[in-house]
Amino acid sequence: MASLIFITHPEVVIDPDQPIPEWPLNATGRARMERFAGLLADRDVSGVYASTERKAMDGAAIVAERLGLSYETDEDLGENDRSATGYIAPPEFWDVVCEFFGRPHESIRGWERAVDAQTRIVNAISRILREDETSGDIVVVSHGAVGCLLTAHLQKVEIGQESRPQHPGGGCFIVIDRDSFTLTQDWRAIEDGFAV
Repeated sequence: MASLIFITHPEVVIDPDQPIPEWPLNATGRARMERFAGLLADRDVSGVYASTERKAMDGAAIVAERLGLSYETDEDLGENDRSATGYIAPPEFWDVVCEFFGRPHESIRGWERAVDAQTRIVNAISRILREDETSGDIVVVSHGAVGCLLTAHLQKVEIGQESRPQHPGGGCFIVIDRDSFTLTQDWRAIEDGFAV
């Protein structure tokens, strides 16, 4: 049974002076992705995809290099558009995130609406599943908020009611069956590996 493995990028270099989509993985994030790429070496991975944001591409490059593959980018795999505000420091950022998930049909401070980001990420994953002509596992390196929105769709629950990644630095993953587009493994930190 081939799967799509959706990974949220791990820790990044937070630089308020740089646009958020340009933030790279930091040393911890890179090391965590390298360990996970080692776990992926035991699987039949045939395709790697990333959003066009630097941190996701950094993660995809680590996986692809370890597996002897190239990776493709898709801007529709990107995080919810927060360009209206740019960087917001915690804890205020987390308050805005709660509003984003709590009022999904509204634009919070000019951010992309959660319902629109959900439609975009579901369509992007559906398109990859439909168009990728390989037969093995597919790895997608993307982002936390859109990963939660995808999970809500897969779990058939309202936005904000889905299960969530628990690692504070990101670097979590779900597993989706390629054929049925159903969730076969809920969120786990990349260190925890695959459920038996």
